[in-house]
Amino acid sequence: MQQSMYSALFGALTQEHRLNIIANNLANVNTVGYKKDKLAFKDVFYHYAHDYLNPNDTVKDEQIHPTARDVYLWPRARDMSQTRIAFTRIDYNQGSLRQTDNPLDLGIQGEGFFKVRGPDGKIYYTRNGNFYKHPQTNEMMTNQGFVLLDRMNNPVVLTGKGRIDITEDGNVLINGNKVAQLEIVTFKDLNVLQKIGRQLFAVKPGFNVQPVVTDKAFIRQGYLEMSNVETVTEMVNMIETLRTFEAMQKVMSSTQEEDQKVIRDVGTIR
Repeated sequence: MQQSMYSALFGALTQEHRLNIIANNLANVNTVGYKKDKLAFKDVFYHYAHDYLNPNDTVKDEQIHPTARDVYLWPRARDMSQTRIAFTRIDYNQGSLRQTDNPLDLGIQGEGFFKVRGPDGKIYYTRNGNFYKHPQTNEMMTNQGFVLLDRMNNPVVLTGKGRIDITEDGNVLINGNKVAQLEIVTFKDLNVLQKIGRQLFAVKPGFNVQPVVTDKAFIRQGYLEMSNVETVTEMVNMIETLRTFEAMQKVMSSTQEEDQKVIRDVGTIR
């Protein structure tokens, strides 16, 4: 089978994977605190046998394009590059802040996350600031039942009644009395995080890292950070992906026709 068939096949599978990511991004365009995914690529080089000759013999002052004759007659390096999927990267760029005037809605301006504890007892990180007051425990919680934590990793409890104010640096006040201190945390390398569902993040297994308090972010009370997905951009990417997929299909069809023609005609006695 020709190399073009393999290249086109992988190209089509890559575009299928990219289309799934784009569709998921579009499905979460209105999800509070959602961070879109991007597909990353890397180059993979195939080497000819003579690439492993003495490197001093392959160094030349000029770049010569390889031909079939050059490959066999000249002891020079010949690399053939193909693209492979490296990984899916999370885009942590800031989403737009939407004003709600709800005192328990908190938006983060800048880099960082809220700390929340799940029903399983583990600590997660989120940009979803859509909190509510539990009617029985008075704890601030997300709609999924994750409890908001303060700087000491204790639940934020809104004791008493009255006006709730949350300052930019995380002071939680009820009628002017401080009841808790929030903190926005981040990681030196955000690549250690993985998505848990649509709005949560957790440290990947095998990484023993702790978050650090950031001074490059502040809290906006009465606001929610929306998804950072740009609908128009994603729609353009979807059209581009579909057209590329169709092009890969045509390459595979043409390659198959050429192979069939060779099988049918080569060696035929006329």
